[in-house]
Formats: sequence, C-alpha cells, structure tokens
Amino acid sequence: MRLIVLTLLALLVPASPGFAQSGASERAIADKLPLFARNNCQQIRDPGNQLFCGDAQLAAAAEKLSAAIEARLARLPDRLPAIEENAVWMRQRNLGCGIIGQTPVRPDDIDRVKACLLKVTTERAAILRDPDFDCLAANTAAGALICADPSLALAEAELNANVLSLIGKLDQTAARFAFAEYGRWTRERDRKCNLVGKENVPLQELESAEDCLADHLTRKTEQIAAAKGDPKKVFGRQVTARLPDTDAVDFCAARIHAANSCGNFVRINRVYAIDSQVNDQEAQVTGEIEMVVLAPFTTCSKVATNCTGTCWDVNSGLPKPGAASKERSGDAFNVTRRLRIQRNFAFVKAADGWRCREDELAPVSSGTASGGS
Repeated sequence: MRLIVLTLLALLVPASPGFAQSGASERAIADKLPLFARNNCQQIRDPGNQLFCGDAQLAAAAEKLSAAIEARLARLPDRLPAIEENAVWMRQRNLGCGIIGQTPVRPDDIDRVKACLLKVTTERAAILRDPDFDCLAANTAAGALICADPSLALAEAELNANVLSLIGKLDQTAARFAFAEYGRWTRERDRKCNLVGKENVPLQELESAEDCLADHLTRKTEQIAAAKGDPKKVFGRQVTARLPDTDAVDFCAARIHAANSCGNFVRINRVYAIDSQVNDQEAQVTGEIEMVVLAPFTTCSKVATNCTGTCWDVNSGLPKPGAASKERSGDAFNVTRRLRIQRNFAFVKAADGWRCREDELAPVSSGTASGGS
C-alpha cells in the first residue's frame, strides 16, 4: 500500500522527455525554493511536484497528506476507488492552483502557487482523517444510496470492519487476492442491484435498490460470521459462476489482476458480457472490461501486457498486439486514463458451476484508450 501512496504523491504525471526549463528559469526557481538544488528537484518534470520537492513547508504538508492517505486506505477493504478519487483530486489541485500540464511555473508566480498548494494540501489532509469523508467521496450510485441511509451505512461499516479483520490474518499474497475479491463483490452487487452507470441519477429514483443493497450487506456479513475468523473460508477459494455470464468474466479478470499485482497500476471499473457460445461442458464468452489507470506505466511493458492484455499506441489509443516482445515504448499512460478491452474467455462446466480457464488477459481482440490527465 505504501508503494501506491508514494506513486500517487510523486508520479501523478510521468516524466516527459520533451519538457525542459531554461537555465535562467531554473536558477530563478532555485532561488525561490531553498531545497531545490539539494534535492535535485530539476530532475522532476512535473511543475507541481518540483515545488513540493524544493520547499520545506510543502514537503512537510505532503508528508502529512501521505499519512492521511495511508490511514484512509487502511480503513477501506476496496481501496482502489479511493486511490482513483485521490488521483483526480491531485489533477484538480494542480489546475486550481494554476499549474497547467507540463508548463513550468513562472518565477513571478511561484509564491502564489506555493501558497495555494500549501492551503489545499493541508485542508485535504485534515479532510481525509475524517471517516465520514469516505461516504462524502462516494462517486457511485450504490455509495450515494448507502451513505444517505444510516442503517445501510452502519451495515457497510460493520461489513468493512469484519472484512479487514479477516484479511489482516492473511499473508501479503493471499491478502492481495482477497482485496481483489472484495472489489469483485462490489461490482457484482452493483450489477445485481441495477445500479451500474447510474451515478448521476437522482437518489429518489434509485430507492428501489435499497432493499437489494441491504440484502447484499446482510448476506456477506452472515457469510463472514459463519467463517468464525477463518479467512480461508471466505477468500482464496476457487469460485465458480452459476452461469457463463458477466459475473463469470468478472471473476476471471479479478483473478488475473490479483495474480499480476495490477492493483498498483489499474483498477477494474466495469465488466460486461457481450456475447456467449455455450454447450453442455464448455463456453466461450466475449467480455468487455473497462479499467482506470491509477499510476503511470509505459504503454508497452509488462504492466501493460499483464494488466491490460496488450501494448498500446498512445497516439491512436488503440492496441498494438505483438509489440511487447519487439519494443519497449517510452510513452506512458497518465493517471485516470480509461482503457477498454474486449477478449474471449473460456469456461468449463464443473459440478459446482462454471470455472474460468484463463490465466492472462492477452490476446485482446479490440480496445480503446481515452480520457485521463
């Protein structure tokens, strides 16, 4: 988790080889930032992060923010949406303080930008320490409904505490799979309760989903209570799907992401089953997976191929199949970029349901990359 926090603070925008300040501009900035030379801040290409590197007050505020982020993530069993929310905040922080992309901060503007960054960073650290912020920051229809209903909010808090207690008993690898499984529970819940894609729908129009959410929270809480403190009775089992459908594709994708530690870089946002061919013992399901970039990674790398199933052309936003073995692109995906892939998933019929036969996301049949900072 510490890796994720440091990545969010230091690598929001990757180094851009085309960006460089003039010698005069760099000297002027160094005069304004006492730690600039000592900390080799000229090597940092993001203008905002240069200021955090070169100023003691900003560095101290960043350290407090890092601690607040860690404390928030520690109380959440599904941490990746919170990481995405924080990345979006950092992008908005830069824009709000007058930092536009990779454009260097003018020396005359440094004092004003520093004051703005210090103010909003200090305020953010204080806000994150409040557990109520987890509800206030909910950007899904289910999250908004739960936070608007005290009984649902209490039920979710109880479930989260029990889940974290169980996962705390697992080793690091097993815990990674457990966190991925919890994220899959959440996506499955939203599908079952017909809440996918309804983030902007008024709450009063979603009230019919409250009973569904309550049933989910009750069922999962009872499942964890029945485990009597044994996390292996809840997590780490071979899960089968009742049908070769969206839930089955989601299980495949979540397992692949956990096996490759993809949660450090990418979050599965939504999963869809588009088409399927099923016989008595086998099935082929065409699935679409939407992902969000949480930390920068190059478009042709192990992270790209293991976690998105392909290399990418950053200019066209389209996959570059087969490029991984031939080249390593210096282009990178920025935080909050949306990636969408399609591929076929194979399933085999077992006594207890349909089991996924896939252990990687490649080959991808189609895909798109869009948005992002």
